[in-house]
Amino acid sequence: MSDQSVSAPPLTTDPAGGRQAGPAQAVVLLLASCLSVLGAVLLAPVLPRIQDAFAGTPGVATLTPIVLTVPALVIGLTASIAGRVVDRLGRKRLLVGALVVYAFLGTAPLWLSSLPLIVASRVLVGLTEAAIMTCCTTLLADYFHGAERDRYFGLQTVYTTVAATVFFAVGGLLGSWGWRTPFWLYAVSLPLAFAAARVIRPPSQTRTGEKLPPLPWRAFLAPVGVTLAGGLVFYVLIVELSYVLDGIGVTATATVGLVSAAGSLATAVAAYLFPRLAKRGPAATIPAAFVLCGLGILVLALATSVPVVVLGAVVTGFGNGLLLPALLTWALGSLTFAQRGRGTGIWTSALFIGQFASPLIVLALAAATTGLSPALLVVGAAALLIALVAGIVHRTRWAAARA
Repeated sequence: MSDQSVSAPPLTTDPAGGRQAGPAQAVVLLLASCLSVLGAVLLAPVLPRIQDAFAGTPGVATLTPIVLTVPALVIGLTASIAGRVVDRLGRKRLLVGALVVYAFLGTAPLWLSSLPLIVASRVLVGLTEAAIMTCCTTLLADYFHGAERDRYFGLQTVYTTVAATVFFAVGGLLGSWGWRTPFWLYAVSLPLAFAAARVIRPPSQTRTGEKLPPLPWRAFLAPVGVTLAGGLVFYVLIVELSYVLDGIGVTATATVGLVSAAGSLATAVAAYLFPRLAKRGPAATIPAAFVLCGLGILVLALATSVPVVVLGAVVTGFGNGLLLPALLTWALGSLTFAQRGRGTGIWTSALFIGQFASPLIVLALAAATTGLSPALLVVGAAALLIALVAGIVHRTRWAAARA
């Protein structure tokens, strides 16, 4: 298979059910995609207050951060199941239902009186997020193809990156009125559910009850495996940046926030520019993304001043902005309509498992190498090695396809 064939060919029947899909459908799907980052950043500013509120709960120091991280783990563990449901039952009904349930589960901590119950509600939120993410990405792939699909995959990263910055600020603002207040923002999924019910049309190829065709595992395993590593690399900047700054003596939250914003802006800019680079295919975009991430992480590992940290954050952020749409385009390029939901679910699982494991692996490397800087050197070198291997694999396949 040629590496230039990164997108599935146009559907013979209009996936929008006889009418052309356009900006209305895309905006709803892009906004709904942002819900997966809502909990990851919205609650970060109020975690200390949650811990204080349940100070008498056994294991509170362990349970409190789980409130923040467990949805991502659940997405990683269940998105592949959600993908099968998407292919079996259809995209629209699962998306609308998950958006409605998300609002009720997300706001549940407003009334729950114990920390274990709040953690349980967060597990269920992760289930709905898995369904929402899988449906949104699958529908974007259903509705659009070629350069237009590349554009919307890039915009998906832009939207979620900008949303993460906004949610972090909003979480801090709402948290000033009490640790429960930020949970009200989960109700934003209700108007999104209404909008999805109005403008999202089930793809005309949807067939329920039919036997699903098998996935092309030989072509699909490589992008899934690289995505697992990509999720780990992607999350390094998000999790470790504040520790890098702390290591050089910078503890002012304003400075940490500005440097983080520089990295986020670079991510958004690169994702916005992705469609222009996607024309070269995954043989170029995948290695380029990992090279930028690897070089940026190496700079962070060696940084001794704030300007150098900013440089590392910007380079890594630029790599992050290319990485997700490049991996997604590569993974879905070999899938048909009836395989796309499961493929998207498995891809999403790999990504979130990699993200969840990222801080744990860096922590283990730091313990083994006596510090964060050596650990980041290992991760940066590994990213460069992945770029080299990915480039060799793609060129080998390209040469085989030309033969």
